[in-house]
Amino acid sequence: MPASYAYLGPEGTFTEVALRTLPEAATRELIPYVSVQSALDAVRAGEAEAAFVPIENSVEGGITTTLDELVAGAPLMIYREVLLSITFALLVRPGTKLSDIKTVSAHPAAQPQVRNWLKKHLPDAHWESAASNADAARLVQEGQYDAAFAGEFAAARYGLEALETGIHDAENAQTRFVLVGRPARPAAPTGADKTSVVLWQRDDHPGGLRDLLGEFATRGINLMLLQSRPTGAGIGNYCFCVDAEGHISDRRVAEALMGLKRICLQVRYLGSYPRAGMRPGDVQPPRLGTSDDEFVAASDWVARCQDGRF
Repeated sequence: MPASYAYLGPEGTFTEVALRTLPEAATRELIPYVSVQSALDAVRAGEAEAAFVPIENSVEGGITTTLDELVAGAPLMIYREVLLSITFALLVRPGTKLSDIKTVSAHPAAQPQVRNWLKKHLPDAHWESAASNADAARLVQEGQYDAAFAGEFAAARYGLEALETGIHDAENAQTRFVLVGRPARPAAPTGADKTSVVLWQRDDHPGGLRDLLGEFATRGINLMLLQSRPTGAGIGNYCFCVDAEGHISDRRVAEALMGLKRICLQVRYLGSYPRAGMRPGDVQPPRLGTSDDEFVAASDWVARCQDGRF
């Protein structure tokens, strides 16, 4: 497998900045790709060891392009996540004034994060989506658009200047990025992990989603992401992307996954991996009756009952 990481490019994206925070990135060739899909396909094709892509932001939730790519196609697995605080700069060609700007561009996920600023300062500007924020900067450099919302650090890379900086509608906005590779044994638990899965119901019936969530709730497992995505099989057909607290080696998580496997049409395991910015001491202890020791004790009791040793 090539010692390289694919990432959503071109150079100068927030994705690249987040990727370079991983210590192992210093020992890999970092290769920009034009889209999330192409970066993940490079992993599927064996052209890259892993891909680093955005998956969620704190303003709009899940990045649908990434979620849909993980739902469909050959299975992939998440190994790491990174949280990056996001603020935008308005990048323009040198000499451009605010009154000159008629078109602006950025990745679609950026628009909800700058919508109010745009309405206040550039109410008549026409929005054009780009494959990434850095790609929008490149298109401004080439003269296709007047301005781009991107990281201030991208200005020098594309010969632009930051006309405005510190742009954000929501304070403390963050984007979550994930390192995705081909399926393999998950890393050992750290005590501060999350597990990601995709769930498909067998049929549409009253209480169907409650049944799925009940497998987590009865075992005291907190959910950090729940997002429905269309399956493509028609209106009303959805699967559910779920991030749950814990590691597949935890008894409560393993039992929840077994329960889901019994009742779901399909379960796609996307990995168990360390939670960004969390240490074991930061995690709430398991609810009464849901710790590994309590699961083991209950299992031993059943075994004794079966042997007549109760």
